[in-house]
Amino acid sequence: MELSLLKTLNADRAARRAAILVTRMADGSQRLVRKDEDYSSDPLAGEFDKRFRSGKSGVVPAKEGDVFLNVSVPAPRLVIIGAVHISQALVPMAGIAGLDVAVIDPRTAFATEERFPGGGLKAEWPEDALKDAPLDSYTALAAVTHDPKIDDYPLMEALKAGCFYVGALGSRKTHGKRLERFQDAGLDPALSDRIDAPIGLDIGAASPEEIAVAVLAAIIRALRKEPETDT
Repeated sequence: MELSLLKTLNADRAARRAAILVTRMADGSQRLVRKDEDYSSDPLAGEFDKRFRSGKSGVVPAKEGDVFLNVSVPAPRLVIIGAVHISQALVPMAGIAGLDVAVIDPRTAFATEERFPGGGLKAEWPEDALKDAPLDSYTALAAVTHDPKIDDYPLMEALKAGCFYVGALGSRKTHGKRLERFQDAGLDPALSDRIDAPIGLDIGAASPEEIAVAVLAAIIRALRKEPETDT
């Protein structure tokens, strides 16, 4: 690999930017494709989309001959806003699914090591906690406090950062009021449409544990599947 490409790829990894190193098998020539750049005109654009979602490297056929796609994507993260019962069930399940998990809640009565052992807990306001770990396109955010003073800021920041999943607890009526607040705050309504609310897949979940299952399923679907489009 060319030294300049290696340096660029390492910088992308350090900054949690997704990239694919394309190597032509016939002559070893290489080029770098970044997810945050426009590659729509590239003959391999469709394959890039799939690989950025799956995170899997491999050989694919191309007009100029077979190419090897070395895929480098950040580890997917889940940021949970609210140290509630749903979060207690969601944290271990998300960890098993391979997500790096953080729980943020300024309410010290809820955000305790006894309830959330093993690290990843931040008993801070989201405005402060997210300064050290900014949201990005390989982060999912689930807001479950039911408190606008805690939930609203990280939800809006997640939408602006392009998080691959943004979900919020609450009824449709509660979500309607949330959207009004976001509009008053100047957030683009098109961004607000990305919020999964009520949060999680509609599986009839009732208990905190069942809701956690529904939320994790929605997160995995958003990470691995192409967005559904209206036809």
